[in-house]
Amino acid sequence: MPFRYTLRQLEYFVAVGRAGSIAAASNKLNVSSPSISAAITQLEVEFGINLFVREHARGLALTNAGHKFLERTEFVLREAELLTTLAGEITGKVQGVLSVGCLVTFAQIVLPGLRREFIDTYPNVRFEQRELNQAEIFSQLRRAELDIALTYDLDIPADLEFQPLHVLPPYVVLGEGHPLAERSELTIAELRDSPMVLLDLPFSGEYFLSFFRDENIKPIIEERTADMSVMRSMVANGFGFSIANIRPLNTLSPDGKKLIFVPLAGDVRPMRLGLLQARAENETNTLKAFVEHCTQAVQSGALPGLYAMDAE
Repeated sequence: MPFRYTLRQLEYFVAVGRAGSIAAASNKLNVSSPSISAAITQLEVEFGINLFVREHARGLALTNAGHKFLERTEFVLREAELLTTLAGEITGKVQGVLSVGCLVTFAQIVLPGLRREFIDTYPNVRFEQRELNQAEIFSQLRRAELDIALTYDLDIPADLEFQPLHVLPPYVVLGEGHPLAERSELTIAELRDSPMVLLDLPFSGEYFLSFFRDENIKPIIEERTADMSVMRSMVANGFGFSIANIRPLNTLSPDGKKLIFVPLAGDVRPMRLGLLQARAENETNTLKAFVEHCTQAVQSGALPGLYAMDAE
């Protein structure tokens, strides 16, 4: 007797498996808990296996069989999505799923607007976004969990292909009351005696520290954080300066204090913002459309944070 199940039921199972509870999956999918629970029960009946252990205090835990089933189910769902993409290739339409990663340091500034305009232009695309650090981007591109990513040219491995879009020079980020905040530009040597709040992400942190190493200067690292918003608030509250390559249009920290951005002078390497993807012979129509969309957005100056603001 053939199995009777739907792709929707498989999607519900994956959501529960990843979230660890039916309630969390319900919130994520905006689907009622009874509908998700019924789908899980139907799958267990159809396949004759227990996918979860019900733990009243801790929600649902995947069984050994459930872990194996989850891995294969995610593969099946990805293959099903490819059918939509294949249909688009045959018909010449831009449609199907597009999984886009973005470096966490600028995702909040660049990605939402870029996504909004793209899906307004191509409403048949299901856009999935992920905010990641550089190491995570490399890993997910290699595992085909991402189609493409917006990131910097930091230690790009040979098996991935980087297409530059824009050059971003580094800025010193200062609180309004910092003694160097009135300067029109700063050198690394002038930061020697000031405490630093390091934006400490894989590859990014090493890039910022390389400025000091090249000058044989040891920075005074007061704090480290992997969160851009935390870094901005700490700088604004006087814990030290930081260095970044993106200038948000709003120069206030998350807690409402003013930040000053001063160009970093001297022989310092800028970042290049661009698109990163696995090397492939055949790009889909959807991927080609997104690359073109990003290129036009940068060329038109439509992306915030990439261009120097007028002096205040």
